[in-house]
Amino acid sequence: MVTAKLLLKIYDNRERALHSAKILLDNELKELDASAQVHICEDNWLATDITGEDSEFACNFLINKYGTPVRDIKNDKIYYGFIQQIKGNEIVVDIGVHVSVPQKNLTVLGSGNSEQIAMRFGLIKNLPVRIEIKEEIEKIAAFTKEQIDTWWKWKKSGQDRVIANSVTRSELKTAVKRTGHARDIYGIERLGLMEHMIICRDGTDGPGIVSAIGKFIKGDLGVIISTS
Repeated sequence: MVTAKLLLKIYDNRERALHSAKILLDNELKELDASAQVHICEDNWLATDITGEDSEFACNFLINKYGTPVRDIKNDKIYYGFIQQIKGNEIVVDIGVHVSVPQKNLTVLGSGNSEQIAMRFGLIKNLPVRIEIKEEIEKIAAFTKEQIDTWWKWKKSGQDRVIANSVTRSELKTAVKRTGHARDIYGIERLGLMEHMIICRDGTDGPGIVSAIGKFIKGDLGVIISTS
C-alpha cells in the first residue's frame, strides 16, 4: 500500500466531500489495477491509501494531476491552492502553507480593497486558484497571469456566472431545477472537488440566481456580473 496526500480540500460536510472524492478517484483509476481508500489528513487535505499492482504508478499519477500540499516555497514558482481568507488588504491562499496576495498585487483586478475585488469577480473561500511566489521569506504571492486572464474573461464574457462551494454538481443542478431556473443557464462547470460554476444564459441575472438557490445551498456563493 502507498499513501498520497492530494491538494484537494475537505471542509464543511466532510462525509459528502469524502464520498465525492472516492467517486472521483475510482473514475481516475478505473483502467489500472489499483484501488483507493480516502480519508482526511492534517489541515483538511485529502489523503488516499492505494493498493494493487499499479499502486505506485497510480500514486504518482494522482499527485501529478492534483498536486500535493507544499511546505517549502520558492521564488517565481507557480503553485495551486485554495483561497483561505479574504480581508481588507490581502487575500490569503492555502497551498500547504498560507501565503498572502497583498493589495499591491491585486491592482491588475481593478480598484478597491481585496473584499471589493473579491465581490467584483465572485471570489469566495475555498475557490481553487493558481499563484506565483514573489517573496518566499515573507510568503508573498501574486495570482498568475493565466489566473487573472481567466477571471477577466469571465467578467467580459457576456454571461453572468455564479460560483458555489461545498456542493456537488448534482446538488447544484437539483437546486437550479427546484427554483425553475434550469432554462436560464447554459450549464455547470467543475472548478474543484466541491467547487463549481454556473454559467448563466444571455440576459439571465446572476444575483437573481444566487437569491433563488441560496436557501438550497449550504456553502458560499459568489457572483460575477458581466460587464459586456
